[in-house]
Amino acid sequence: MDTYTFATSRQIDFPVCVRINTLEGKQLSFPYSILLKHPEIRHVGSVQNTNSELYVTAQLWAESKPLGVSMQTPHTFFKNSRTWNKWLELPVLVKDCPSSSQVAITVWDISACPENGSIDHAVPFGGTTIPLFDEDGTLRKGRQKCKVYRRKAADGQSPSRTPHIPPPKRRKANEQPPPPIPEEEELERLEQLFKKHEMNDIPQNDWLDQLVFQNVGKKARDVEQAARKRSSVNRPPKRKSAEMISAGLKDTVNGYGDVDADTISDEDKDDDERFTLYVDFPRWDFPVIFEDYGYEPSKMMKEFSSTPSASAVGAKPPPEVRYGPGIAPGTSVVDDEDYPVVQIFDPEQFQKENPCESKHRRLVRSDRNAFSDSDQKPNAKMRDELNEILSYGPTQELSAQDKDVIWTFRRHLSREKRALTKVVKATDFTNPNEVRQLVELIPRWAKIDVDAALELLGPTYDNPVVRAYAVDRLRQAGDAELQLYLLQLVQALKFEKYESTEEGLPASSLAKFLIDRAANNFMLGNYLHWFLMVECVDQSTDTSAANRAVFARVEYYFMVELEKRDPSLRKTLLRQGEMITILSSISKEIRFSRANRLQKIELLKKTLADPKNELVKIEPPIPLALDPEVQVCGVYPDEANVFKSSLSPLYLSLKIANAAEGSSASTPRTQTHGKYPIIFKTGDDLRQDQLVIQIITLMNNLLLKENLDLKLTPYRILATSPSAGAVQFIPSTALSVISAKYKGSVLAYLRANNPDASGPLGVRKETMDTYIRSCAGYCVITYILGVGDRHLDNLLLQPSGHFFHIDFGFILGRDPKPFAPLIKLCKEMVEGLGGTTSPQYAQFKQFCFTAYTTLRKSSSLVLNLFSLMVQSSVTDIRLMEEQMGGMGGAVGKVRERFNLDVSEEEAVRALDQVLADSVNAVFGVVIDRLHEFVQGWRA
Repeated sequence: MDTYTFATSRQIDFPVCVRINTLEGKQLSFPYSILLKHPEIRHVGSVQNTNSELYVTAQLWAESKPLGVSMQTPHTFFKNSRTWNKWLELPVLVKDCPSSSQVAITVWDISACPENGSIDHAVPFGGTTIPLFDEDGTLRKGRQKCKVYRRKAADGQSPSRTPHIPPPKRRKANEQPPPPIPEEEELERLEQLFKKHEMNDIPQNDWLDQLVFQNVGKKARDVEQAARKRSSVNRPPKRKSAEMISAGLKDTVNGYGDVDADTISDEDKDDDERFTLYVDFPRWDFPVIFEDYGYEPSKMMKEFSSTPSASAVGAKPPPEVRYGPGIAPGTSVVDDEDYPVVQIFDPEQFQKENPCESKHRRLVRSDRNAFSDSDQKPNAKMRDELNEILSYGPTQELSAQDKDVIWTFRRHLSREKRALTKVVKATDFTNPNEVRQLVELIPRWAKIDVDAALELLGPTYDNPVVRAYAVDRLRQAGDAELQLYLLQLVQALKFEKYESTEEGLPASSLAKFLIDRAANNFMLGNYLHWFLMVECVDQSTDTSAANRAVFARVEYYFMVELEKRDPSLRKTLLRQGEMITILSSISKEIRFSRANRLQKIELLKKTLADPKNELVKIEPPIPLALDPEVQVCGVYPDEANVFKSSLSPLYLSLKIANAAEGSSASTPRTQTHGKYPIIFKTGDDLRQDQLVIQIITLMNNLLLKENLDLKLTPYRILATSPSAGAVQFIPSTALSVISAKYKGSVLAYLRANNPDASGPLGVRKETMDTYIRSCAGYCVITYILGVGDRHLDNLLLQPSGHFFHIDFGFILGRDPKPFAPLIKLCKEMVEGLGGTTSPQYAQFKQFCFTAYTTLRKSSSLVLNLFSLMVQSSVTDIRLMEEQMGGMGGAVGKVRERFNLDVSEEEAVRALDQVLADSVNAVFGVVIDRLHEFVQGWRA
């Protein structure tokens, strides 16, 4: 479970509850002279007995309107104090409460003489109103102290006249604030400690706590009595206190409300009788922050948001409007007490732009500025400015000035392949003249690179001519190169526009291009089929029905094309689906079985050997969906196994019918005597791991093109559904096992498998070189991708020295462990290199720096691939987009690790510092030991 520090009110599907605890305060008695003048007062319950039966009602209010009916405490007989300790459940859920919600709590007294013969014998003893959310928008929890306003019903208006914390008294202009009273400050401090004690933040001691409570209660009574004396001394003489209270009570009983201002003020009454009501709100494990509903935009806003200017990244914020004094709504955010500021929706903000900017752009881009637009050539200063703009990465937005400069020299830049994407960004697609000029210019442009073509297929480019040009550039890429980008190209299909009534697919569309290439190459066709099928059956809330329809449409036309060209290939894909379905059924049965692991292994072997499953012998052999170069002809049931995990992954040893000749060098081969081991699991979405392995394979190819072989191990992985998939099994040993068997020494493991007395550190030279290179490669790649949750169980090592990572459940900087280093360079890895002072460690760092600078040169390609995935269902990409949004999400995280804003030397120094911090990270060692303890306890 992901760590978090707060919850939102929208997640609380629980009614608003409040517990009425205790009413504290001293009630003054009435002189007989008052009772003789007003005999009806003697029949009020609280006048007859200071512990009379009172009841309490609570009602939720918002925006001066009640939300639901009020709830009432049962009648209770009090002996020594008025204590209810009763929970009231209000008929409103927390998730439905607005931020202005407040609970109006009224304590009711009983009167035998109602006005005008009314049958309602209840008169207000006092009331108080407490907001449900505090000033920071946090849901209140725990004990709350509320001031009770005598003889007033709780006022739920906004603002309330019965706030639970009274506002500070007004002072005259030259009046000095009263000096603080030490006793009252000490009492407030003790109340804060009581809250901590109640939340178990302070250890409890029953006998000592009782003594403290008694002394604090006595101190509170003394402070209250002293305050009453001070108020009586400072008050100007008007009428006797008891007489004023009786007059106020008489008016309340008769239904006339408060006493006239000439007779008595609210401050005088508050000073005479201080009553406090203690209430409790439910306690939550985490703070609950108010979250408003995401209301759907208006119809007008929907229409305007579909225009190109609405989808622009640099959309203007809604305007602010200042109202005059006294006419601002009560819910407005007050910036100035006299002139509050509120935000309103302007329907023209998505339709109309600043007329000054619009006219400026028309003047700048007008052909009148030059005799011939094609003859415009930049001077030396302008060339420097253009070169700087062309050096921008694909995620960097162009300013209005940049766009004007690029558009002015667009014909001059047509010889520069890097400039096409910038010119497309600078084009105003709402201007038909500019669109026409761009369409005429694109065919004459210099041939762009593949990374630029991928950028033009992204979500921000919807012009059909631009996208058709990008597809035409992809036609020049080979099948092997196209396979590296196939996962992102499938995601780019959702950015295509199709007419609902249109039959077939446009010849220039990306979908038609992929179908044509996949129908001629079974490797491409195999992966295209499974990539599409996973998206078609994805029923998660993150995938819209429209996108599923797009993928289903492309899959349908792909099957139609296969049926035309080679029906046997379509039957092969159907047989693969049948095999995957059987394995998924077996995996689910093993996973949900309540048997122990040994019993699960026996059940797996028995199920695989069952003739009805047709897995022992597959005739004719079929290409493995995970690796189509391998022809599978059966399964070895006796070699099957079940891993120790909550999802119970299956280990399967497949029979292969071919020798896998001509396989790609970037894919590790694990066939041993005609066997191909795989891991099949259900209950886990492998699309994120699939993406990471694809990026590692791509980066490995980029490094190999620069003659830098870092001995990476990009094993194959394929998600067959949103909750199932297969992984190529690489025989290797986890560093945790090596650490336990060889007493924490990776070097001892390498010496045991590759001894050579004349080699470096007693290890064969080729093996040590492989270990150094693979450690450097994975350190750099996992740093760029922000891979998290690294521990010794997902760091593997082969006897040949190949080091690699598995389990990519956390990427883009997310990590469930606190204070995790940016690069996992644990002491076991460094020990295998001979320590930080060895020549091997210096060589390791040099490989890291070389690989990092090499990959920085191809950063645009990697960033464009991630930009095509921003609307995918990959878990961490989706979370980043929700948290940060736009190019600042997943793409921004990767761009940040490339350090593109600094020079190459500064980027290398930054990486060197990260390596040093990772080697010296102490908390990572603690986490590894804790993880080992937890895994050992589970075992």
